[in-house]
Amino acid sequence: MQVETFILFCDLVETGSFSETAERNGITQSAVSQRIKALEDQYEVLLIERGRKNFAVTAEGDVFLKTARDMIDLYQSIGGSLRAMRDRVEGELKISTVYSIGFHELPPIMEEYRQRFAEVKPVLQYRRANQVYTDVLASKADVGLVAYPQARKGAEVETVWKDKLVMICPPGHDLAKLESIELKQLDGQRFISFEPDLPTRKALDAMLMQAGVKVKEVMEFDNIETVKRGVQIEQALSIVPRDSVKAEVQSGVLCQIDIAAEDVWRPLGIVRRRSKAINPAMREFIALLKELGKGKGE
Repeated sequence: MQVETFILFCDLVETGSFSETAERNGITQSAVSQRIKALEDQYEVLLIERGRKNFAVTAEGDVFLKTARDMIDLYQSIGGSLRAMRDRVEGELKISTVYSIGFHELPPIMEEYRQRFAEVKPVLQYRRANQVYTDVLASKADVGLVAYPQARKGAEVETVWKDKLVMICPPGHDLAKLESIELKQLDGQRFISFEPDLPTRKALDAMLMQAGVKVKEVMEFDNIETVKRGVQIEQALSIVPRDSVKAEVQSGVLCQIDIAAEDVWRPLGIVRRRSKAINPAMREFIALLKELGKGKGE
């Protein structure tokens, strides 16, 4: 039974008129009469006693009227309850992220997020890029964070900020004292690479190829932490996001050299399932990423 029928009955009792009830609800007088009769047939009771010019509400009608009003009040309160839920930032937030973002970009963002929304419980999952997309599309994660975001069927993908790429090397390397370096100077140098299937590796390969540079690959790793360690051990070079080597540069373990090229920025993006509704915890997390990401690519 539709709630409109309850409203119709209450209007009829309130107005005492079939014609006024019909006008109030935008239907015909005959339709009002038919719906009230359908109610009586359904419950096998007489709700109103019809006279020639007026009608009276029966005892059963009085009981039905009270219940109908309660039902209408409950129905109308649903909207308020849903709006309150929409504004309440709480619950679990599952985040799937590639290692570099999770280890270096995300910690200050998560600290700020926890301070603002203490009732949310973030759950972090550290993955390779292809696994992040899979987690989001399989609803194993609410939000995914990847480098070099790419369109995927069923996913909403949005770039929110950028990392600057820099060359790194050990302090004793021949290039360590340079403030800036051109890509052509890397030709023939010993180089620690990311594994071939990683988006950052593909972007770096394209960058070096465009510059006509061929490096001597010494090792390949699947995350920035092992790349940095490989650079130290092998006395080699690599190209990594600037934010990922802040600690090592400050401690003097590695040297950071700017790259003299136009496009040395690594885009970072948000991935979410297209058909998944954005709950308050997701909404505020995405807003914070955009807020704190402003200016990072400048």
